[in-house]
Amino acid sequence: MELWLALITPKQTHTMKLLAVLFAFSVLLSCGTTSSDREETRAETAHDYTQFVDPFIGTSKMGHVFPGATAPFGMVQLSPQTNFEVMFNEDGSYNSATYEYCAGYQHKDSTILGFAHTNLSGTGHSDLGDFLVMPTTGELTLEPLQDGKGKKGFYSVFSHDDEIASPGYYSVDLKSYDIKAELTASERVGFHKYTFPKSDSAHIILDMVYNVYHYDDKNVWTFIRVENDSVVTGYRQTKGWARDRKVFFAMHFSKPFESYGHKRYDQVKYDGFYRQFNQGENFPEMAGKDIRAYFNFDTEEGEEIKIKFALSSVSSDGALKNLEAEIPHWDFEKTREETKQKWNKELSKIEVETLNEKDKINFYTALYHTNLSPILYEDVDGQYRGLDQNIHVSEGFTNYTVFSLWDTYRALHPLFNITQPERNNDMIKSMLAHHDQSVHNMLPVWSHYANENWCMIGYHSTSVIADAVVKNVGDFDKNRALTASVNSASVPYFDGLGNYMKYGYVPDDRSHSSVSKTLEYAYDDWCIAQIADRLGNEAIKKEFMKRSEYYRNVYDAGSGYMRPRLANGEFRSNFDPMDTHGQGFIEGNAWNYGLYVPQNINEMVKLMGGKVRFTEHLDSLFTMGIEEKYIAKHEDITRDGIIGSYVHGNEPGHHILYLYNWTGHPEKTQERVRMIMETMYAPTVNGLCGNDDAGQMSAWYVFSALGFYPVTPGSPNYALGSPLVKEAKIHLNNGKILTIKARNQSAKNVYVKSVSVNGKKRVGNTISHDDIMNGGIIEFEMTSSLAR
Repeated sequence: MELWLALITPKQTHTMKLLAVLFAFSVLLSCGTTSSDREETRAETAHDYTQFVDPFIGTSKMGHVFPGATAPFGMVQLSPQTNFEVMFNEDGSYNSATYEYCAGYQHKDSTILGFAHTNLSGTGHSDLGDFLVMPTTGELTLEPLQDGKGKKGFYSVFSHDDEIASPGYYSVDLKSYDIKAELTASERVGFHKYTFPKSDSAHIILDMVYNVYHYDDKNVWTFIRVENDSVVTGYRQTKGWARDRKVFFAMHFSKPFESYGHKRYDQVKYDGFYRQFNQGENFPEMAGKDIRAYFNFDTEEGEEIKIKFALSSVSSDGALKNLEAEIPHWDFEKTREETKQKWNKELSKIEVETLNEKDKINFYTALYHTNLSPILYEDVDGQYRGLDQNIHVSEGFTNYTVFSLWDTYRALHPLFNITQPERNNDMIKSMLAHHDQSVHNMLPVWSHYANENWCMIGYHSTSVIADAVVKNVGDFDKNRALTASVNSASVPYFDGLGNYMKYGYVPDDRSHSSVSKTLEYAYDDWCIAQIADRLGNEAIKKEFMKRSEYYRNVYDAGSGYMRPRLANGEFRSNFDPMDTHGQGFIEGNAWNYGLYVPQNINEMVKLMGGKVRFTEHLDSLFTMGIEEKYIAKHEDITRDGIIGSYVHGNEPGHHILYLYNWTGHPEKTQERVRMIMETMYAPTVNGLCGNDDAGQMSAWYVFSALGFYPVTPGSPNYALGSPLVKEAKIHLNNGKILTIKARNQSAKNVYVKSVSVNGKKRVGNTISHDDIMNGGIIEFEMTSSLAR
């Protein structure tokens, strides 16, 4: 049965010289083309920005990013898995080593278990790792690490000297088998190429047991069908961070396999009349909770076996359609080049000139990381699995998933309003669809793969929506968005929200992380008020502006801190403002998380003693150390991301550096922002000081390197900092170009003497979204002096 149709493809360009000629020619013809034509030509013919991306940055320790092949915002993240750590120890306790493998990969390892098709980027908890594929030769073994007799499993040793990663491509030599593995991907299809030695016992293993954050009962069910001698389909259902997750696949080999089989690892209590078959070998149906399948080949020296592996949330038929539509051929290099150009299109939206190569690599790798998620979550025909587990069709939008909103509302989604406004519009429409499918009538909190996992606090979809509304991004239904936001803020059984509405704060004796929740809810309520204000709904605006002031109710003037408060109105007595555990804050303490009132910073400064006192508090964050006992109980807070008591390795502190702008000391913002960019980001495997958190850590860097930051998403203004770039050009989707220039830029000239927008000197420490979207020139005059 012929499943793939031949397509005529555009002629490919093969040399940079030709690219340069085409670019010059396009300039000559530009007067006869539209801005969109020029944008498309620029993306296709401009400089290769992928050369400045190093996917290995952050793959060691806390970064939790993966080095494998993926397309921008792609459904497939095809990446090596270097170890298999179960989530729980034999005594039922949590295995902390699992945390290292949130992305399935740690650079310290020298083994590869295989290549999985789904991976989260930079998260502090995890899931996925679907459909591990591993090529082997020699005696077949189906155990990944070792078998029951202590014999080596199917893993391979490897060397980082033989490992290559770039946007959309990964390769490594599997030394145990003398196999070269190469990976690329389209949005919905992973493309493998394995170059084998001569062998009469070559195998491709499909491991359906393997999971990231695996535990014994994580797999609910797995199913495989051998459609013919080169096409295999199936699905897996898991109960992990997403408690009811289904992923379907279609797997097509470039060469027919000689034979196949599988091993089932779960106990079979009842198998009906299937017991009459020898299901373990050459039987075209495989079903069970835990299965590893294998496919056998004879290979010649240097023979390539390719695999196209498509995903779908809907069905195996949907996966087949995705495969046919996206990679209907067997030209690996063609797909690799197409995906490379997709990455160049995204990366070229911001052209930067930097002081050195290191800064350029940091910048473009950060920009790369911001384009990994949220991910596409629908088939080529628009079908997707919804939160209600029914199949829906996206109408008027593209559906996305993986919304790590406690992290990404801060800078990632605001960045999208500049670089990806059309995608952010679709993401908001995806959030609204989530709300409509939710039995709780709530927008996403932390959602992935048609599941709400309820991780972290707040209802920060409202922030993403408000930021888009005030910046005039998107054509989503604003009234529908307001209704969804109010609904999300009114669910009494959600995470202390009922008590928040009753008391005007979250009582600490009724709910954990009570201060953090109160502060985040108050900010989200302010965001809802901004949406209502734009829509002229005065009643909702008034209600939620009142709620946005609830942060005052957890401020203790006696101690000078935001502090846990009990239901009886008293502040909790046993309180340590340095401790990050059990003190009313989540992944933070009163010293840093207590500085979170982005909706009314001037009032927060006044409340906490005025500009002088507040400046002293900020200063102390960078000079006063924090004892190990105060951070020991948090995986997400480590020394790698701490300066003094300031924690850059986790999101609650990301705005703090910019707060000096509200105390009359913008030079301290400038100095510390540059310090953080120089010390907390590096072009090495240890180059991220904490979890990248689905792109938030990287989005902070992109904004800060450009010289401004969205301290208050939901406001049209950005706080000014100190740019790291010498010059940047942001190619906007409206056809305009914003040029950012830093005159007298150097490593020592970290202070900003003046800022001008299109030749007019800017008074104050902000620029507006209109300043950006109108294009033109923003010029910073840099100096080494503190004088302004």
